[in-house]
Amino acid sequence: MRKIKKLLLSRIFIVGVLILIQTVWFITFMLNLTSESWWIQIVLQVLSFIALILVINRNDNPAYKLAWSIPILAFPILGGLLYGMLGGKKPARRMRTQIDASWKRLSKEIMQEKEVLNTIEGIDKKVRGQVGYIVNNSGYPVYSNTLVKYYESGEENFPDMLEALRNAEKFIFVEYFIIGEGRMWNEILEILKEKAKAGVDVRLIYDDFGCLTLLPYKYGEELAKYNIKCVVFNPVIPIFSAVMNHRDHRKIMVIDGTIGFTGGINLADEYINEKNRFGYWKDTGIRLIGDAVFSLTTMFLTTWNAFHSSNDHLKDFTPDATLYQKFLDMNEGKDTYGFVQPYADSPLDEENVGENVYLNIINMAQDYVYICTPYLIIDNEMMTALCLASKRGVDVRIITPNIPDKKIVFAVTQSYYEQLVKAGIKVYQFEPGFLHAKSFVCDDEIATVGTINMDYRSLYLHFECGVYMYRNKTILDIKKDFIQTMQQSIHMTEDKIKRKLPMRLFQSILRLFAPMM
Repeated sequence: MRKIKKLLLSRIFIVGVLILIQTVWFITFMLNLTSESWWIQIVLQVLSFIALILVINRNDNPAYKLAWSIPILAFPILGGLLYGMLGGKKPARRMRTQIDASWKRLSKEIMQEKEVLNTIEGIDKKVRGQVGYIVNNSGYPVYSNTLVKYYESGEENFPDMLEALRNAEKFIFVEYFIIGEGRMWNEILEILKEKAKAGVDVRLIYDDFGCLTLLPYKYGEELAKYNIKCVVFNPVIPIFSAVMNHRDHRKIMVIDGTIGFTGGINLADEYINEKNRFGYWKDTGIRLIGDAVFSLTTMFLTTWNAFHSSNDHLKDFTPDATLYQKFLDMNEGKDTYGFVQPYADSPLDEENVGENVYLNIINMAQDYVYICTPYLIIDNEMMTALCLASKRGVDVRIITPNIPDKKIVFAVTQSYYEQLVKAGIKVYQFEPGFLHAKSFVCDDEIATVGTINMDYRSLYLHFECGVYMYRNKTILDIKKDFIQTMQQSIHMTEDKIKRKLPMRLFQSILRLFAPMM
């Protein structure tokens, strides 16, 4: 009874009910209106026809066009209006304007060292093309003076996070999709309170939808009492609109501009296996120490300045090299650092940086490419790249969860197995539980770890980030972890992926609307 009462009073339930009421009212109103007036029916049908023409002629993914063409053709009276309200992939104009203005101002302070690019070109021109693509289309440089540590789990990552936070002297930036009250967040919050009290500049960005059921309403006001500044990204309002699609899915923590954390690990107890929701929660993260942290600082401040009454400059948050030199001196020579390039992806433009980084890795692979992803809902370009790589002799392996967090999405993920397996790709499901890691490793030389899932939301709708690595010793750690994870996984052979006709039909229908999920 207590759980039911809590659900009925929860913010997500109230928002969901209000949106449902709006939807039912809107459909009922339009149907009644059109039944009374033939000319309104004609106007709406013409609108649907125009919407269909717009969809077909958009410079967009064909799967997304198909997903919207079906409801427009199936419901010619309401289809055009539905597309007008929900079909847009770009964020609301105000959000675009604010973030664009913030980025244009801060990006002037970012410089790419030509010497680093020239060094990479001397080693491999194809890799030079990849890092150049990221520089030109994401705006973030590639660095050579950065130490990287890879984490195989959230519980391995957590102690280093706490230590870095305790050692903060100037500022702490925290930007996460999910923050949930519990041991992990409570321990971090206590340190943030202490640091803010001591005069450290503590700032927090959290996504409102990601935290909808996990944090109290107007949580930022509570944090303000402790001098912790807060921005709530894209607050959820009960309006039937596509605006709510665009979420801040990034995970960024920056301490003094010296140390940065990112990866798949959010700040909630399941990510350190303090709470068991879907079996063992397998995740990955990385820590950066050195020059590349500057890019994570830039990503945070771009979002912060867009939605907070501040006008920060990057020069005010650059670290003193002596602050991190002690970390670098404790490790092997600089030849082990390799090259490190944090990058951001955004729905503000027509450039799908996250997907293109993945595609470039697959297309450049010569020996192997190993992939971890919680969701596998891919377009034709990604499917073609994966299958073609396998057919030309590349060892392509993909690990997905065995215990899903979203059953419908998992059903769509499994619908892609047959085509992949027939092309010679080895597909695995992580048997102990839910795999939330988002990583690629290729040929012992290239890897990326970040927040970007292999689904339409991450690749087209969300604000994301990742770290591209080349010839960094950490790459072998990522490969080792993949092999260990694979050994705990079920190999999905052809006999294991056979599905009965009803399930095949169900999955086929879901595939049609996958771009909307």
